[in-house]
Amino acid sequence: MDFLNALVALANFVLIPATAYGAQLALGALGVTLIYGILRFSNFAHGDTMAFGAMVTILVTWWLQGAGITAGPLPTALIALPVGIAGTALLLLAMDRSIYAFYRAKKAKPVVLVIVSMGVMFMLNGIVRFIIGPDNQRFADGERFIISARDFKTMTGLDEGLSLKTSQGITVVTAVIVVALLFWFLTHTRTGKSMRAYSDNEDLALLSGINPEKVVAITWIIVAALATVAGVLYGLDKSFKPFTYFQLLLPIFASAIVGGLGSPVGAIVGGFVIAFSEVTVTYAWKKIATYLLPDAWAPDSLVQLLSTDYKFAVSFVILVIVLLFRPTGIFAGKSV
Repeated sequence: MDFLNALVALANFVLIPATAYGAQLALGALGVTLIYGILRFSNFAHGDTMAFGAMVTILVTWWLQGAGITAGPLPTALIALPVGIAGTALLLLAMDRSIYAFYRAKKAKPVVLVIVSMGVMFMLNGIVRFIIGPDNQRFADGERFIISARDFKTMTGLDEGLSLKTSQGITVVTAVIVVALLFWFLTHTRTGKSMRAYSDNEDLALLSGINPEKVVAITWIIVAALATVAGVLYGLDKSFKPFTYFQLLLPIFASAIVGGLGSPVGAIVGGFVIAFSEVTVTYAWKKIATYLLPDAWAPDSLVQLLSTDYKFAVSFVILVIVLLFRPTGIFAGKSV
């Protein structure tokens, strides 16, 4: 019985939260790796792009809620999500035309585009804070839990309760659907194959008649969709606060680099590596250890390597280790 209680506690506080968080990071890292693989620069504005997409979705969600339109047991934000994606896509396309296209035409070095993206990052951060404010904004509605800890205890008779939040379930299901659609698009459509060809060899792709402006536009639209979905899912699971998305840039980039910058598969794997590392290192293992160890060996301390305040430090340490010992990442930075 103690083993089952330990297993439930592990699932409740480590496995489920880390899986949901990993899915959110994977979607964010996919956007970063697509920009790097196809447009060939590291987009430091991606975290705030997620914030902008989530903000548009939240504003539409509030309007729908005020009009009495909901999704029943599901969050109303799912209905507003397409509008958020469309708004973010328009923003990114406009920014590409007005900012990035100029530097592409000048054949600017990647480091110049990185610096430009940092300027875009601060601009987006200011826009989001100005429109929606700097504080936490809650927009989740519908059923909070798929299964609550109390119901689980009643069903099983265990001391530990397993709770699965609706946002966590939606995050995993949505991430699977989005990733499947992305890989299908990249491998089975003419446009997707053109994007991969452009990523592999730009000059050869141009000689083959591929329209580079079309590839760039489609890339920004896909990145807008990935960023908005990731931003909304993170906001539903936690809460929406603009500065949080700025902080998320570190674990997102760490995920992309650990998996192999430029590799979509690597971005997904890296997202889960970072998520599980952050959660396991900052979790207090006292409860699980108490269940599994004899009473005489039960720990008095929390058995916590790092406080949750240092969660992002875990991403930084992993990033440094990878850059020192395997800078190409797990999947050796394969192209899109």
